[in-house]
Amino acid sequence: MLTIIDRYILKRYLATFAVMLLLFAPIGIIIDVSEKINKMLSNEVPVLKIAVYYYHFTIYFMNNLFPIFLFISVIWFTSKLANDTEIIAILSSGISFTRFMRPYIIGASIISLIVLLMGFWVIPVSSEGYNNFRYTYLRTDGKALMRGDNTDVYRQINDHDFIYVNSFNSESQMAYNFSLERFKKEKLEYKITASRIKWNPKEKNYTLYDYTKRTVGPENDVIDKAPEKKMKFSFDLQDLAPVVYIAETLSLGDLNAFIDKEKKRGSSNINVYLVVLYKKYSVPVSAFILTIIAVSVSSMKRRGGMGVNLAIGIAVAFSFVFFDKIFGVLAEKSSFSPLLAVWLPNIVFGILAVYLLRNAKR
Repeated sequence: MLTIIDRYILKRYLATFAVMLLLFAPIGIIIDVSEKINKMLSNEVPVLKIAVYYYHFTIYFMNNLFPIFLFISVIWFTSKLANDTEIIAILSSGISFTRFMRPYIIGASIISLIVLLMGFWVIPVSSEGYNNFRYTYLRTDGKALMRGDNTDVYRQINDHDFIYVNSFNSESQMAYNFSLERFKKEKLEYKITASRIKWNPKEKNYTLYDYTKRTVGPENDVIDKAPEKKMKFSFDLQDLAPVVYIAETLSLGDLNAFIDKEKKRGSSNINVYLVVLYKKYSVPVSAFILTIIAVSVSSMKRRGGMGVNLAIGIAVAFSFVFFDKIFGVLAEKSSFSPLLAVWLPNIVFGILAVYLLRNAKR
């Protein structure tokens, strides 16, 4: 059961964190508006779309800077407790430092659960809305950049089929210099080629132009040609060049299925997708680590007051975010293990948390 002191600290923990979010979210919006207002006006973006964008922006912004907000809020109210000698009174009453930490851990558990659930379902929706708006209205050639490098795409669709296109146009939903090879027991069964292939959304099929199908026979090959032919395939034309931020927009179940499909296809972007998946679990864990560090740093009364604790807290919080971003980019752009890259900041700062906690107990 929670004691009066537990409820007092827990209430301060959650309330300060909520106030910190409410204070910084409008600041983030104001800065973003000042940077992008000219682009919005020149592109004549509807007011409703701007309003929806800033709804998604707020969630996206708070999720990315959540470790900083949490750390600063814990530093702030714990330093105030220390300066008012409340912590000394609590520990002098016979309560151990470990017992004193209990409401903090409960608060971190509540926030971690919320962040975890939001990362599974809410953040993907906001990420899609945020990025779609940016690439559509705010970036030069944004719609082309959404697809990244969509030339010379070669993929394995399933265990038997391999597909290739020279280039892909997302606006017209058309690919050029298309070929599909079907293998059976490691031998080529047939090959389909076309100068162009276009998706027909109403009919849910494809139109192949300058169609040719060559079926490999035991003695002679059979060739079938047509200037135009409609066919159905098991792949989606959009799969040839998914948007660069596709992993961020998928819920947990869809993301796992998407990663499995991309692994079978031998996607070169698989590390990018794995980083997004692993961060859904690592970010909530960071709430515990940062809470322990914040309490350990700010629980003692220092000469210089709260300013010293806040300076230390801001430095540690930004260091955590810095290392998190650096290792994430390293995993996406190299052969560095995505799992290790995502969890390494938690491991390093977790060791720091244990060290600081031991010193704080003394």
